[in-house]
Formats: sequence, C-alpha cells, structure tokens
Amino acid sequence: MKTRKKKTDVCCPPSGKTERCRVESIVTVDERGQMVLPKELREKAGIKPGDKLALTSWEKDGEVCCLTLIKVEELVSMVKDRLGPIMKEIL
Repeated sequence: MKTRKKKTDVCCPPSGKTERCRVESIVTVDERGQMVLPKELREKAGIKPGDKLALTSWEKDGEVCCLTLIKVEELVSMVKDRLGPIMKEIL
C-alpha cells in the first residue's frame, strides 16, 4: 500500500538531504517537437490525462543543460512552503 505524503513533505528535497537522480527513460522528440512519456513512467509518477506539468530549465554558462518536469500541484506546494513564512513576516 502506498503511504500518503504529509503536506509538508517535499518531493524534491533541497541539497544535503537524501536525493536520488537517475535516467528513467530516453525519449525522442518528433518533427513537431512532441515527445511521449512512457506509460510505465506516467503510472509510476501518477501522471494522468489532463494533469499539468511545469517545465523548468537549468542553465550553465548561458546554455540550458537540464530540463525537469514537476507536477503543478507539487510546484505550488513547494512555493507555498518557501514563501509562506516570508509572507507571514511581511504581513
């Protein structure tokens, strides 16, 4: 049985905490710029039709070196966790 994450749990912990990065799949970009996420990966990540994903990029020396997909709900949660305490102080 899958355990539910607490609302304060962050999917991608900041540096210094246990992290695990690996190649899950190789995808091909077609002539229209589209790619397909493999079914096994979508199922593992809980990605369903209609879900929204945020595409983030990391740059090094002015070149994009890494692209990451984050579920919008996770991104919103991360932003709230980071900015919430700051906003409380300001207000």
